[in-house]
Amino acid sequence: VRFENVTFSYGDELVLGGVEIEMLKGKKLGVAGESGAGKSTLVSLLLRFYDPTEGRITIDGVDIREASFTSLRGQIALVSQEVVIFDETVAENIACGKLEATREEIAAAARAANADDFIEELPQGYDTRLGENGTRLSGGQRQRIAIARAFVRQAPILILDEATASLDSKAEEEVQGAIDRLGEGRTVMCVAHRLSTLRSMDKIIVLDDGRVVEQGNFDELIEQNGLFAAMARKQGITRGTVSS
Repeated sequence: VRFENVTFSYGDELVLGGVEIEMLKGKKLGVAGESGAGKSTLVSLLLRFYDPTEGRITIDGVDIREASFTSLRGQIALVSQEVVIFDETVAENIACGKLEATREEIAAAARAANADDFIEELPQGYDTRLGENGTRLSGGQRQRIAIARAFVRQAPILILDEATASLDSKAEEEVQGAIDRLGEGRTVMCVAHRLSTLRSMDKIIVLDDGRVVEQGNFDELIEQNGLFAAMARKQGITRGTVSS
């Protein structure tokens, strides 16, 4: 996946300016930056909620504007901070990731997402209706349903958009293992405000005012003592805590 000199504006407001990004197959790219830096806009552009004002985004050399929405989005699974749970059964909610999924595929995806145990404890297991917005579930459980959707989808590109931002530390720990498994063998873009979630990334880019201002792995960016390191210090991450 390549962002080639991508610029994007809302009217007169420049959101991204001349962004160059390369995501190699099977590698994990982290995206960091303060609020308003343009992180979520990258996700929106890759999913074609918007198109670049200038430049282009390609997958395997093909401009994504030349692909159908069905073809493009069939290649991508998204796990975001906001999880939409429908007033349907657990199985039907997981099958949102792949409408023709079999019961066996749904159960396998739930096991991979660390969701099987709590699902089996529900009154009707996989046939339990979850209520509007998943009122039966905790935040961590809702997020594991979202991860199960991504597992059942089996898409080669995975976008994690602040996937654990709204969880407390215990729920985050439960969910992170499932996210790590989901990312295995996939091309991953992980957008995060909580920088500790980017430790395992192969490469991290740092956005500031819509431009890439730093890049490297987690340790390298801490050592550079620039914007990333300053954000890390605000979150209690210093050189001495990098490997903890």
